[in-house]
Amino acid sequence: MVRAAGLSRNGITMNKKQRTHLENRLIEERDRVMKELGHYDESFSTTLQASNGDLSSYSFHMADQGTDAMEREKQFLMASKEGRYLWHVNQALRRLYANPETFGRCQTCEKRINLERLDALPHARLCITCKEQEEDEQRR
Repeated sequence: MVRAAGLSRNGITMNKKQRTHLENRLIEERDRVMKELGHYDESFSTTLQASNGDLSSYSFHMADQGTDAMEREKQFLMASKEGRYLWHVNQALRRLYANPETFGRCQTCEKRINLERLDALPHARLCITCKEQEEDEQRR
């Protein structure tokens, strides 16, 4: 139920322009992450070729191999982190497309998530209060 002046029982109702802005932010983030993951994929392919001896410039010194292994592990961890982030962005797009009128509502308390928070983190699923409570519970 929407009240006068754009208010609902759980806060300010998001208008179509705001939803479109957040949709565009999510799509931009998805494209950025996909591009970043593409760079990691290219890097992994090059490193794999090098470790197989396909590149003549590859060093077989034991210390260099350790450094290369550490770099591959670091890249893998970063790619994994980006992959998880991409999943969250895609989930937010699914929520937006499935039910645009309720997008931006906290999944715990059902209050509207502050628009400034959504602009900074368009994939946010919790308001700041509920997110802080979730983090406090995880620390215990």
